[in-house]
Amino acid sequence: MPHRLDPLLRPGSIAVVGATEREGSVGRSTVENLLLGKYPGKLYAVNPNYKRVLGVQCYPSLEALPDKVEHVVFAISDARIEAALDDAIAHGARAATIMSLLVLKTDSEPNLKRRVTDKVRDAGLLVCGGNGLGFYNFRDRVWACGFDTRDNHRAGGVTLISHSGSGMAGIVDVDERIDFNLAVSTGQELCVTMDEYLDFALDQPETRVVGLFMETARNAEGLINALEKANRLGVPIVALKVGRTELSARLVVSHSGAIAGRDAAYAALFDRYGVQRVEDMDELATTLIMFAQPHRVADGGLVAIHDSGGERQLLIDLADQAGVPLTNIDESTRSRLEELLDPGLLAVNPLDAWGAGGPDAERIMEDSFAALLTDPGAALGAVIHDRAPRGAIYQDYVETLRKGHEASGKPAFLVANRQGTGTDPAVITTTREGLPVLDGVRSFLAGVRCLLAYRDFGQRVPGDLPQTATDQAASWRKRLAQSGVLDESDATALLNDLGLPMNPVQPAATEASAKAAAKALGYPVVLKTAVAGIVHKTDQSGVKLNLIDEQALVGAYKDLASRLGPEVLVASMIEEPGVEMMIGMLRDEQFGSLVLLGFGGVNAESAKDAAYALPPFDAQTARRMVDSLRMRPLLDGQRGQAAPALDAFCEAAARFSVMVAEFGDALREIDLNPVIVSNKACVAVDALVVGNAGHGDSN
Repeated sequence: MPHRLDPLLRPGSIAVVGATEREGSVGRSTVENLLLGKYPGKLYAVNPNYKRVLGVQCYPSLEALPDKVEHVVFAISDARIEAALDDAIAHGARAATIMSLLVLKTDSEPNLKRRVTDKVRDAGLLVCGGNGLGFYNFRDRVWACGFDTRDNHRAGGVTLISHSGSGMAGIVDVDERIDFNLAVSTGQELCVTMDEYLDFALDQPETRVVGLFMETARNAEGLINALEKANRLGVPIVALKVGRTELSARLVVSHSGAIAGRDAAYAALFDRYGVQRVEDMDELATTLIMFAQPHRVADGGLVAIHDSGGERQLLIDLADQAGVPLTNIDESTRSRLEELLDPGLLAVNPLDAWGAGGPDAERIMEDSFAALLTDPGAALGAVIHDRAPRGAIYQDYVETLRKGHEASGKPAFLVANRQGTGTDPAVITTTREGLPVLDGVRSFLAGVRCLLAYRDFGQRVPGDLPQTATDQAASWRKRLAQSGVLDESDATALLNDLGLPMNPVQPAATEASAKAAAKALGYPVVLKTAVAGIVHKTDQSGVKLNLIDEQALVGAYKDLASRLGPEVLVASMIEEPGVEMMIGMLRDEQFGSLVLLGFGGVNAESAKDAAYALPPFDAQTARRMVDSLRMRPLLDGQRGQAAPALDAFCEAAARFSVMVAEFGDALREIDLNPVIVSNKACVAVDALVVGNAGHGDSN
């Protein structure tokens, strides 16, 4: 089926402007790669100094070509690019690849990049680049890259889309275990953005997994649409995200903005759409290999077999650090292993199966791994070993791998504790057999984490979204659109109207009115300053807790009035002990509203223990966010105390997220901090709401 990017990524004809036979030049490498890939369309070279370039007919200009070409690859300097681009547009080309930086030593305003961008967009030209390496469409044999590569690429099911040229080449050119259908160095994305390449890749039936080397999302809406498409098709996305998005945090007044940092939006985006995040290029390459294998991950965790007790212990430590669950094998598996193993070896997972050696050693390894992988709690398995001399792999271990997979049908991986020092053809053939051979336990465990997380993502069943009160929604939306920071009384009223569990407050501006409010609420009470402009009251010693009678109230009021001003709020004192949490909202310039859940109180900013999600979401999602927090054990009940009412907190967070989704364009920031979660309920005792007035729409 035709795609909008066809003229760019699978054109029927190509002209290389700047083609040359000069060794080491982009003009030569571009022609070499197109020939090496056996480009099936019409190929022309353009350079007035040649009649032929590497056997390809060469013409002095685009105007001199016998036919109109669909795609022009520019292998020329920035000093010549603008005029050459004008020629290509006049020629009627539909697409181009620009690899140069688009920077001149001496330039005018608008600069070269801006001028080129305007020309491209005005002409409706599809462009890969600038400041990139080009692309490889291995599926359709279009190797449009201006730099050297290996000559043994095979078309496969892995796509790599990279903002970094080296980030593409550093994987595509090096690792023969990955067979790509498409690899793109997107560069500056003058007019074609990462999401469009992703959409193209998802239309290719061979695509099994897509890797993204991301700096930013230049088209947030397009990226979301592409990720939704990937979810519909069941194609996993693995992302190495570098750099950070600019949050509106530079304008924040809330704890939420201070805690979120610059990466919160991507954390929320990736969680919503099941994007699996990795930390470096080793992890990216390894995880792509693991997703490309064809076998389905089962329920449960990892099983592994070793020939070393020490290296078995190392895996246990590293799996714990990586958050990878190790299967607790059942009794039948344990009994089977006890029958197989030499005396002195423990029938556990991970398993050290190397005993006395001898003629049965290989059979014991094979049968033991098969027993592990057929355990009902085994999702996938690994044979973890050291490479043979010169980086080779032992065929005995390959056979162990095969036997385990044949017995179970589950994914199985041969993993070296560290990278081999050489190459072994069996590494490639075994990997292409669907039994990947991998280097390095840490990167392997990162891949396991991603495989299990993607499996779990696919098993999520959306829950019902809570309903929020809507009677007052229209008036509050109007109020928020015209407001900056709401005072706490109004903020509490807003959130209470929309169904959030708020501790009631009453405003007062005199000692008498404060006493009347306290009497109405009932002692003990809390007194807080309500003077305009004081956002974080605790920082100004503006909160007085546990005032048990009128005498205590009057003393507290006089102190606040003398130091900060007469305006105060009186609130009920929450006497039941609980854990201080927080629920917040802020806006990202690319992806809109974000909701934050985390540990709160006065130490919220220093702890910075929070999780992020795109609204709206259900209570199950809120619980998953809470379970991801570093300090999560504090919510299990301490020293015999009953555990906090997490269900109530998660329900409140879900209700809050629905409110944010409904009001998000009128809101800038919200803080509910602290939210006291006792063993019976949760209640927010402080609220900050900032309307979007004066900020405009940050999307």
